[in-house]
Amino acid sequence: MQQIIDDIAAQMASKTDKGKVASYIPQLAQVAPEQFAITVALPDGAIYSAGCAKTLFSIQSISKVFTLTLALGKLGERLWNRVGREPSGDPFNSIVQLEHENGKPRNPFINAGAITVADIILQGHQPKETLAEILQFMRFVANDDTISIDEKVARSELETGDRNASLAHFMASFGHFENPVDSVLGTYFHHCSIAMNTIQLATAGLFLANDGVNPTTGYRVVSPKRAKRINSLMLMCGHYDGSGEFAFRVGLPGKSGVGGGIMAVAPGKASIAVWAPGLDPIGNSKLGTQALELLARKTGWSVFGQ
Repeated sequence: MQQIIDDIAAQMASKTDKGKVASYIPQLAQVAPEQFAITVALPDGAIYSAGCAKTLFSIQSISKVFTLTLALGKLGERLWNRVGREPSGDPFNSIVQLEHENGKPRNPFINAGAITVADIILQGHQPKETLAEILQFMRFVANDDTISIDEKVARSELETGDRNASLAHFMASFGHFENPVDSVLGTYFHHCSIAMNTIQLATAGLFLANDGVNPTTGYRVVSPKRAKRINSLMLMCGHYDGSGEFAFRVGLPGKSGVGGGIMAVAPGKASIAVWAPGLDPIGNSKLGTQALELLARKTGWSVFGQ
């Protein structure tokens, strides 16, 4: 495994087209695009890394997997009354579908869906309490108490988040929110600003590769059925309007973030985290996707077979 990911890291280092870093969030625009990291975490506790695997980056939308897990813990199947389970086929920050579908987001991974999930998790609490709960959960699944929120990125998001604010107010106009819009947005922007490295992120995703149990601690995080459901949503919706292409090329459930990270799950086999800040035109990590495609090919881990 170490040889495989060393080879992948070397191939990524030789690429000349590394994509473009997200420029609409000023703090992310400052990240050096040539960085690359990959970590593969196995259920038996083995962890293999290559590249700058200890460098922290903003996980952005990858956090939506974990907030969805928390929200399902609070509402169970009733969650689906608030947010759908279908691919959107539109950009992650699109408002078009919301108008056609009476303010109900198509899935929990597009921005509108994740903002709705933030409203569900709040449950009348203050954003600070809710963010403490989200952070505590991230530290629990990653088995690492050092994970924190990058306040500079959060501030950067708040200052440039007009589109997300528009989505939130639009949904609120349909009577879909139970908490003040500003509280929901503050929670959303901050959980997207959690900073992690690929080792922490791969470890955090292990419960989804291991029938809901985090093998590093032995704790059950979710039921096997729920782990399967979260994985299926990642496969269908985890890369926005690039989800079909990712499933076609990589064949693993995965969730991307505009910080350049991708967390992918090979059920029963491994949890994988990659980071390469340069994005493709859809907003997914360009080299990260290529690296995962290579990994799936070399290991035969695609859920669709070899």
